[in-house]
Amino acid sequence: MAKIYSKKALSSAKMLPKKETISFILNYSKALNIMKIGNRNFEIIAN
Repeated sequence: MAKIYSKKALSSAKMLPKKETISFILNYSKALNIMKIGNRNFEIIAN
């Protein structure tokens, strides 16, 4: 057990998203509309 905790943690490289990925997610969230009718939810993507 002592060996496991005494090892240095692997440092992960910072993962930064591309501008295209951010743009895609923002545009998708703007187009998504969730309507609740009765006890059901409908997801509508307006293009």
